[in-house]
Amino acid sequence: MPDDLMSDPMIDPFADASPKWMEGRTAIITGGGQSTAYPGVGYAISRVLARHGARIAVIDIDKDAAQRTVDHVTGSGGEAISVIADVTDDRACACAVAEVVDRLGTPDALVNNVAAGDRSGLFDTTPEHYDRLMTINLRSAWSMTRHTVPVLPRGSAIVNISSVGVRRRGPGMIYCVAKAGMENMTEGAATTLGPQGIRVNCIEVGAIYGAFAAKGDMPQEMREKRAQGTALKTEGTSWDIAYAALYLLSDRARWVSGHILAVEGGPAHMFPVGEPITSVPMGE
Repeated sequence: MPDDLMSDPMIDPFADASPKWMEGRTAIITGGGQSTAYPGVGYAISRVLARHGARIAVIDIDKDAAQRTVDHVTGSGGEAISVIADVTDDRACACAVAEVVDRLGTPDALVNNVAAGDRSGLFDTTPEHYDRLMTINLRSAWSMTRHTVPVLPRGSAIVNISSVGVRRRGPGMIYCVAKAGMENMTEGAATTLGPQGIRVNCIEVGAIYGAFAAKGDMPQEMREKRAQGTALKTEGTSWDIAYAALYLLSDRARWVSGHILAVEGGPAHMFPVGEPITSVPMGE
């Protein structure tokens, strides 16, 4: 955002901006492929950013899934490429970033979305499986970020995808430990990269029904229980996460960094719901 847009503090700096919030920008989305009948978070983010003018680099280990997202983006008039890479491999991350720069130019947005929703408990898994889950859910984001940062210009933004499971009480899971690490990394990276003009934020995903839940064939009664556990008493979707990412990646969030945004349908309800409020008492 040019400094001269703030020369008059009474003028909205975005009043005359393009209605497309990501116009002219290039975004990297890891795990952006689509492989089920329900949209994944990476797919939804790719579609929303593309509709707002971004060029999209879909990084995925699954060639067909990545191409499916690319086809949807280009079929709607957007620009997108697929980059096939295993982001659990640090060298593969470096190569993937280099390929994006070569094919689309300098990126200025990164979404670390790759995850594995394994429900392994803290102490009922092997060291090898622990390392695998930590690598997929945390180190992949670290590797992609460290290789992307050197080419990110001022004004760039990074969004990490976490889970509200980090804050929920209950039996510990390796997945939640990894996501907690991602949130700590988000805050540390925001402080580290702030002087370079790079913002870093994180989205905590709540009880949405998307690709992961659909792949697990979640029963209807479980879906209803999750919905009733939110303040809004509704189930979210991957599109809710995508629009939160759009805001955090855009210049509209130019003064937001190091923030953990929970997209969860409101605080969990742990007590009976009262009657709807339709009137209020008046004072004397």
